[in-house]
Amino acid sequence: MKTKAAVVYEAGKPIVIEELELDDPRDGEVLIRYTHAGLCHSDVHIAHGDLEARLPMVLGHEGAGIIEKVGPGVTRVKAGDHVVCSFIPNCGTCRYCASGQQSICDMGATILEGYLPGERFPITGPRGQYGAMCMLGTFSQYGVIHQNSCVKVDDDLPLDKAVLVGCGVPTGWGAAVNTADVQPGQTVLVIGVGGIGINAVQGAALAGAKNVIAIDPLANKREKAMELGATHAFESTAAAMDTITDLTRGQMADSAILTTGLMTAEVVEGGFNAIGKGGSVVITGLNKLTETTIQLPGSILTLFRKNVKGSLFGDCNPTVDIPRILGLYQSGDLKLDEIITKTYTLDQVNEGYDDLLNGKNVRGVVVHEH
Repeated sequence: MKTKAAVVYEAGKPIVIEELELDDPRDGEVLIRYTHAGLCHSDVHIAHGDLEARLPMVLGHEGAGIIEKVGPGVTRVKAGDHVVCSFIPNCGTCRYCASGQQSICDMGATILEGYLPGERFPITGPRGQYGAMCMLGTFSQYGVIHQNSCVKVDDDLPLDKAVLVGCGVPTGWGAAVNTADVQPGQTVLVIGVGGIGINAVQGAALAGAKNVIAIDPLANKREKAMELGATHAFESTAAAMDTITDLTRGQMADSAILTTGLMTAEVVEGGFNAIGKGGSVVITGLNKLTETTIQLPGSILTLFRKNVKGSLFGDCNPTVDIPRILGLYQSGDLKLDEIITKTYTLDQVNEGYDDLLNGKNVRGVVVHEH
C-alpha cells in the first residue's frame, strides 16, 4: 500500500514529503494507521546530523493511532485497538526488561538504524529501503511496526493528547519521579522548559517538591512552567542561584534536571553548581555522540557526594508507565491539553520544527489526514 511520509534524505536539508510503499505486516508486526504524531526535538537531531542515523529515514517517534491489521504471532494487540507507540520497544525478556529497565531494552539498539528485527525495512521508495525513526516513523499516514512498540490504551482517550505519552511526557515526568527520585519537601531545578522540561516540572510537583524552579530564556516557557507546577521561574541558572540559596538556607537544590534541546558543558556545570551535598544532576538532553558535555571538578563530586545520571525515557517501563501516566491525565492530576501549543498537517512539518526551534511551542502535534 502507499503512504505519505516526511523523510530526511540528507542532514541539514529540509524534510521532504514523499509517497512511499509499505509492506504488509509479517511475524510479530502490525499495520497502524497513525492519527497523530508529536513534534519532538530528537527528530531535529536526526535532521541536523547531531545524531548519526541511517538515511533516508521517515521521521517521527511520538505516535498514536489505530491498529488496522496484525501479522502472525501478534498477541499484544488486535485490529481496532487504540495504541500509543513507545519510542523504545520492549521485548519483555532481555536482561533489562526482565529487571524492570524497559527503557534500555536490547531491541532499542537499532532505533537509529530504523529497521525492524531481522534488518527488515517495510518501507521502500525512490531511494530503496527507508528506515523509520525509532522503528516507528510516525510522520507517515501508516506504518508497519513491531508489536513490542505498541501499548494499548482506552478507546475513549483522545489520541491527540495521548500521543505525547509515547516520549516527551514520560521522559520528563520520569526524570523527576524515577531518576531524580524527587521526595516531598525537596527543591528541584528544571533547566529547559520544552516538551520534556514542562513534564519534569509536572512530575516534580506531583512528587511533592516544595520548590520547583524552572529555567528558560523565553518568557512564554516560564509562564507555562508557573501554570503547571513551578514555584519560581528564571531566565538563567545564574539568575536563580541567590533564590535557591535563600530557599534552602544554603543547602542548595536536591536535584537539577537538564532538559535543554542541545546539551552543553555549560548547562551541566550550571546544574552541578546548583545542587547541594548528595544532590543529583539528571541529564536527558542530547548532543553529538562524540561531543564532551560533562567537564566537572571530580573532587567536589566526591567530597560532596554529588552524582550525575543519564536518564532515557525517564527510566520508565512503558507497558506500565504509559497507562499509569494516562491515568493521571484522566484524573486531572497531569495536564496534557495545556502543553499543546499548536497542531499541524503533515505537509507543515518543516513549519512545525521551525516553530519548535524558534521557541514558539511547548509542544506541537501533527494531525494526520486520511
